[in-house]
Amino acid sequence: MSVIDNERIKQVSFLLIIVLLAYVLFSELYTFFPGFLGAITMYILSRKYMFRLVEGRRWRKSLAAALLMFMSFIIILLPFGMLINMLTNKVGYAVTHSSELIGGLKTVNDRIQAATKIDILSQVRLERLQEYITSVLPGLLGATFNILTAIAILYFILYFMLVNGREMEAWLYEYIPLKDENVLRLGTEFHKLVIANAVGIPLIAVIQGIVSLPGYFIFQVPQPFFWFAVTCFTAMLPVVGAAAVYVPMGVYLLAINMTWQGIGVLVYGFAIVGTSDNLFRLILAKKIGDVHPLITVFGVLIGVNLFGFIGLIFGPLLISMFILLLDIYSNEFLTKKREVRIQR
Repeated sequence: MSVIDNERIKQVSFLLIIVLLAYVLFSELYTFFPGFLGAITMYILSRKYMFRLVEGRRWRKSLAAALLMFMSFIIILLPFGMLINMLTNKVGYAVTHSSELIGGLKTVNDRIQAATKIDILSQVRLERLQEYITSVLPGLLGATFNILTAIAILYFILYFMLVNGREMEAWLYEYIPLKDENVLRLGTEFHKLVIANAVGIPLIAVIQGIVSLPGYFIFQVPQPFFWFAVTCFTAMLPVVGAAAVYVPMGVYLLAINMTWQGIGVLVYGFAIVGTSDNLFRLILAKKIGDVHPLITVFGVLIGVNLFGFIGLIFGPLLISMFILLLDIYSNEFLTKKREVRIQR
């Protein structure tokens, strides 16, 4: 028994050292964690094409990895980068002209108050709003810098993951302390989670933006492409989604005496954009899997708090992964205990 106890003590001590070092490394490298998550996501999406090029067509690993990284940048990151740049420019303009913006809101508020006798924005609220707007720009620039840093780290890690993909997967298969069936299940389920979160959520948001764009043109919304970009981002928010754009927009148009345009935006938003959300979400749920609304809600709250804007995608992914690990843990360890109890 003493030998067993000594071995257990050595094992526990070694695990504690590993956990302590992991904590120190994670706390110091936390800033780069979104880039690491992004690299894992990109690897999951591109691994089969990498293996097809290298093992099927005999490409050099470095060349295949460079091609896939370039294609991912053109297809995925560049469009979102353009949308973010558009929003950044407009928000920067709003910050530098905040007094004009507040004046316009006050005019709209006065008209709404005259028509409905409801004072939506008091003078105190307007002053607080102006203070908030003037504090947005530094944080926005910081968020932009963080996104650029995350992208740089993403591609740095992704290159080595693609080049050493088979070796990395073999190492994980060997050292993950789970039964073979659970290791295989972990890989399969994680692939589904990445597709559902990293592809499904942004894809539905972009579809809603595209569906909303003709309505912005038809009902003469100023700067429709800008509001298309805003709709794409707000559509990723849980519960409210794209309604966070077309409802205030319709109310604003009604307030400035663009009556038929305001009514048209509201009807088009609820009837067309809202319906398209439900329709395409149902179609994609059958094709690539769906994310439970509660996971999306809490994932966005946690993800944005941890990682900023990029947390809209990684937050739900982390919660989904946590639930998956709990399920695998139950299958790996708790099932044995239940079987022993039943036998007794």
